[in-house]
Amino acid sequence: MLETTKALKFLEHFSIITVSDNKVPNFPWKKYQSEKIDSNTFIKNYEYKGGIIKKDGDELPKTDNFGIVTGFEDLECLDIDLKVFSTAPEQREFWDEFLQNLNDNILDFEDKFVIYKTKNAGYHILYKTKRVAGNLKLAKLKGHKEAILETRGIGGYIFTYPDNKVSKKSYFEIDYISDDDREILMSFSKMYDYIDEKPIEPIKEKTDFVGGEITPWQDYNEKTEIWDVVSNDFSIPRNGSKSKHIVIKRHGSTSPHSGYIFKDSGCMYLFSTGTIYPHEKLITPFIAYTYQYHNGDFKESAKELYKLGFGSRLKKEFPKVITIKEDKEILYNENHLVFPLDIFPESIQSYIKECNSKLDSNIDYMGCSLLWLISVCIGNSIEIEVKRGWNENATIWLSLVGKAGIGKTPSINNIIFPLQKINSREIKRYFKELEKFEHYDTLPVKEKKDYPEVQKPVKSQFIANDITLEALVDLHQESDNAVGVFKDELAGWLKDMNKYRAGSDLEFWLSCWSGKSVSLNRLTRKGSFVEKPFIPVLGGIQPAILNSFYTEENKDNGFMDRMLLSFPESEVDFYNENEMEYEVLEWYKDNMICFYDILKTTIKRDKDNGIESLTAKFSDEAKKEWVRIFNEISNFQNSDNENEYLKSMYPKQKSYIPRFALLIHVFDEFFSDGGNTLLISKESILKAEKLSKYFIATAKKVKVNSIEVSNIKTTAKKGNNSLEKLTLIYKENPEFNRTQIADLLGISRQQINNLLKKIKEV
Repeated sequence: MLETTKALKFLEHFSIITVSDNKVPNFPWKKYQSEKIDSNTFIKNYEYKGGIIKKDGDELPKTDNFGIVTGFEDLECLDIDLKVFSTAPEQREFWDEFLQNLNDNILDFEDKFVIYKTKNAGYHILYKTKRVAGNLKLAKLKGHKEAILETRGIGGYIFTYPDNKVSKKSYFEIDYISDDDREILMSFSKMYDYIDEKPIEPIKEKTDFVGGEITPWQDYNEKTEIWDVVSNDFSIPRNGSKSKHIVIKRHGSTSPHSGYIFKDSGCMYLFSTGTIYPHEKLITPFIAYTYQYHNGDFKESAKELYKLGFGSRLKKEFPKVITIKEDKEILYNENHLVFPLDIFPESIQSYIKECNSKLDSNIDYMGCSLLWLISVCIGNSIEIEVKRGWNENATIWLSLVGKAGIGKTPSINNIIFPLQKINSREIKRYFKELEKFEHYDTLPVKEKKDYPEVQKPVKSQFIANDITLEALVDLHQESDNAVGVFKDELAGWLKDMNKYRAGSDLEFWLSCWSGKSVSLNRLTRKGSFVEKPFIPVLGGIQPAILNSFYTEENKDNGFMDRMLLSFPESEVDFYNENEMEYEVLEWYKDNMICFYDILKTTIKRDKDNGIESLTAKFSDEAKKEWVRIFNEISNFQNSDNENEYLKSMYPKQKSYIPRFALLIHVFDEFFSDGGNTLLISKESILKAEKLSKYFIATAKKVKVNSIEVSNIKTTAKKGNNSLEKLTLIYKENPEFNRTQIADLLGISRQQINNLLKKIKEV
């Protein structure tokens, strides 16, 4: 019990009342909120022990406790109740962090505020303010009903603990603080309040998504840090390592902070009204993006993010288009080799036909390009088990043969542009993240503590063009599912394979095609290793250049037999006034982006973060067809009727056909409504067989052409001029290809015709 004389000293500075042991006033005290109790009344209720007083007719014991009435003469108290924590370390951690925040942000904090420790490990922070308000609950922790921080002001009182002074100043030295200091105290207190409300984001309309469902805003929130969105508007004055919040301050603000970012949820909460963002609301990255770029229009914001590739792709039917009567007929026979378009879903066939009829794009080139796109999307995520101990990945190499100006590149681009769009997005993301990392990495150690840690970004580029082998390996180490190589011209790439030597590019690429681990050791580098290389190749090449690669050396190492060739009969088209529908292009782009994204989500990793490929298997019916196909190919290999030079392609088709079946099956599953299964169907293996026959026939065409060209060159060398050369060629084969010989002799077709007249006149 405090001595009566010491208790009366409090009466000189405050309005005080007596309270029971459970901190409840033991007499009516409302009038003492605006006037002081007289000393005799106080002594009567405080000093006498064992007596009783009456309250509404009830007899209550007297007390030796008293409290200070808040609100009287502008007194206000911030009550910190630490008993909501279950352990003493948690209590100390919270108090130390809170007190440090106040010390760091309120000038001369220790000289302005009075602090006393309470009986139950809490604290009272006392001060006077002209802004004194009623009792306010400022912060509650998640799952707790009681506030951890609240004020006692008008209509309130606090228990006194005269012996528990923590601050420099005592109860009798409480003074006024500025409005700014009180605002800082209030805002830092509110910072600890658990915000139990859902962000105001758009309501998802009922839609049909492909392969699961994630909205653009959900996807954006998962992939984006809110600091990346708002960093141009705020700075970080403090980011304690043990704090659950990152304190942020609006640029130009006189207040020490404007709000904070939750470290657990990554959401932002603002007290300040001086920004473009809503205050006292939970703000996700998407909400911040919407207010920053779309003036709070969630619908427009979601549309834009969808265009940027966020969210599941909406399932759309192929748009209705006007069929052009002049559509080119698609033939399938030995004399007219055309890519077997029917291996693809009908909607994709329609898209390719549209490009063919309205953009003059070549069906063969587009079909091959689509196979490459599917291969890049699948990557190491799925492989096919041909039989136990024999697995094939989905790597393919495609060479599109045609003269310069025939339109190879436009045809390719009409197919692979969605993948290029994603690749560009990944490149931009990487350099943006790298810039952030480099800025963070150059900060002094002390400043780094006040900013969110920035990890060095990993490259996610997955399409390479003109790139060294060393750079390709480095890229594949980070983009480990697949790196697709696309070159407008493959000539330079093929020239690097012309010599077989230890450690050569050829050795590297042969291992990549087989999916065997590769290591690159050059004198100029420390060495790189890729455990599961997956590098599909696509590019164009001119016929004359391709012929030069059919050497005996390349025949022996089998490199050229790994190249899938497409060499359609084609001519340069005249201007086509037919127009593609924008909806068709948009439909194709959205579906291909969705296909890539869905396959990316299927990637499984082991404890070392390596990719664990899913395994597709043949159904029983598909297995029977595969055995038949395998044995038929073996018969061709054993046949005496097949040219030995042409036989070499068959063994590679035994690897390619299962790969084709995997590509076709996975792509079909994406466009079907039957869900995703890794059981290869009979239909898929039959389509793979059809595709293989197309590539075998094309390879024979190219090889025969190569032999003919070689013989013609030998014959032509015997002549001294164009007339003599053409005479010798004409004698061997009067039906020779005029265009081919014109190219070989370096003269025009008209000159060929003129020379032929002279030859026939002799």
